[in-house]
Amino acid sequence: MILVTGGAGFIGSNFVIDWLATGSEPVINLDKLTYAGNLENLKGLEGDSRHRFVRGDIADYDLVLRLLRENQVRAVVNFAAESHVDRSIHGPEDFIQTNIVGTFRLLEAVRAYWGALEGDAKAAFRFLHVSTDEVYGSLDKADPAFTEQHRYEPNSPYSASKAASDHLVRAYHHTYGLPVLTTNCSNNYGPYHFPEKLIPLVIHNALAGKPLPIYGDGQQIRDWLYVQDHCSAIRRVLEAGRVGETYNVGGWNEMPNLEVVHTLCAILDELRPRGDELPYAAQITFVADRPGHDRRYAIDAGKLERELGWKPAETFESGIRKTVRWYLDNSQWVANVTSGAYREWVDRQYGVA
Repeated sequence: MILVTGGAGFIGSNFVIDWLATGSEPVINLDKLTYAGNLENLKGLEGDSRHRFVRGDIADYDLVLRLLRENQVRAVVNFAAESHVDRSIHGPEDFIQTNIVGTFRLLEAVRAYWGALEGDAKAAFRFLHVSTDEVYGSLDKADPAFTEQHRYEPNSPYSASKAASDHLVRAYHHTYGLPVLTTNCSNNYGPYHFPEKLIPLVIHNALAGKPLPIYGDGQQIRDWLYVQDHCSAIRRVLEAGRVGETYNVGGWNEMPNLEVVHTLCAILDELRPRGDELPYAAQITFVADRPGHDRRYAIDAGKLERELGWKPAETFESGIRKTVRWYLDNSQWVANVTSGAYREWVDRQYGVA
């Protein structure tokens, strides 16, 4: 059995669904259910005896240790994190508590559990920590993509807190011998993405006839990774990754934010045209850039391909079309997660109605 933390969030829930669709090994799913944790993501698993959901905090040492012992867990996959840059700028303390203190207490519980294992169970145990490319900082347009050897230069409270958690994971391997693996991924997109992030926000606002807010000039470049590709990469690293190693996971899809938005608008023009026959791009609105906005991220995922034979199955064109179709087909999910509190936050953050 494996323990997945943060398994009701965007990437975590996709991983749990994907894990159970591709194998039979049961999952204990631990999630605190903050604003981005959503049990509706897991509705398709209702009645599946292989999935057990537990509401709880990774910072709860006693709970985590009990779950590990009672279920004889053979691996932990840690998705639990506060993950939105803009929210970290407005309220960094939650990011420090979850991403740093929470990871520390999770590691302590795992170390206590793993230390008491014996023989093959101890040798086979793994702790996989899911992190982000944002720990590496920002690139200029002509710079080579981030490799696993790139120095850490986090520029936001979010990325600084994730960098700290990465360092803790590394330290627990080198100090205590804990068998860890770390993955640093690029920008994910796909089903169940909470609509504060660029792609689901644009789809949601476009269909609602609202402005499509673009920071600054919209030329911030990101590498886009379809979430199910990310899930397959994590499965592969967990299966065969070298203990103590870090693996970058990317989609090989660098694209400016403004181009992403125009692509979304074009797909929506085709699949769900506006009633007035105007293009959705007419709703694009440029807003003041956020403080310290990193200009470019780019992931070199060559190590993952060379060592473990992984590469993404989706191009951006195929993945983004699947994503738009999913949101069009799951409008009730979107309506349920876009609460009044969420709308107030978007209005405050982007300065548009």
